[in-house]
Amino acid sequence: MSNRPQRSLRYEYQLYVENEIETYKESLPRRALLKLGDEAVGALRDEQQLALTELVVWEEVDRIISKRLRLVSYETWRRKRLKEQRERQRPEHWGFAPDCALAREVRPPADSNVLVSGDDNERVACYLAAHGYEVFAVGNERGAVQRIVNAAEEAGLIDRVHGYIADLREWSREVELSAVVCSPSAFSGLSSEERREAIRLLQEVTRDGGVHLVSATDHDESTMHELSAQYRGWQISVELHGSVPASFVARKGAA
Repeated sequence: MSNRPQRSLRYEYQLYVENEIETYKESLPRRALLKLGDEAVGALRDEQQLALTELVVWEEVDRIISKRLRLVSYETWRRKRLKEQRERQRPEHWGFAPDCALAREVRPPADSNVLVSGDDNERVACYLAAHGYEVFAVGNERGAVQRIVNAAEEAGLIDRVHGYIADLREWSREVELSAVVCSPSAFSGLSSEERREAIRLLQEVTRDGGVHLVSATDHDESTMHELSAQYRGWQISVELHGSVPASFVARKGAA
């Protein structure tokens, strides 16, 4: 579960070009593809190419296809990609208020590990992945985890989102977390002692300064009281929606 090395934009551009070219090739009938090969051989002969190896010919085919498709330059692609990244990092892009607890409180260092669990957290996972975090979607319910993975794939963020069908108590002690974001449903099916066990483990593997955010989508006040009791020693705040709890935030202090 270690962090994947971050891919450079130059590398991603190369993947983009290769994918566009291969998609075009697959759309062509064999006869048209062979004709492209003949065109490439002719172009190379005109350039007095000395060694017409198969590799050289196919490189020329790719160049011809790239020109035919009018693929944008790296700089043009880069500017567009960076603009898209900035847009996806805005809370509003995912339907969140700019001052919501998620945007205010969950801001770990770059390349941090964050854990997401519970129902209706697809947008949360995508928002966090868009900031470059490694997002681990964990839960007993296959459907909830799969919805998060599907949403990440649709948003083009699947490289940063990893789904695990597992009990929260099974989280690896070897993977340090910078944030945990979940809804009360993440603990459904667990007894009070099992919930405490899961929270103790997540607290243990959370780095100093890390944050746990529990949304009270069902305004479950009993959940908030239980959490407050278990997070003694952490900096705790409860955000209200009117007169009922909306979210619980706990930040781990330095040892």
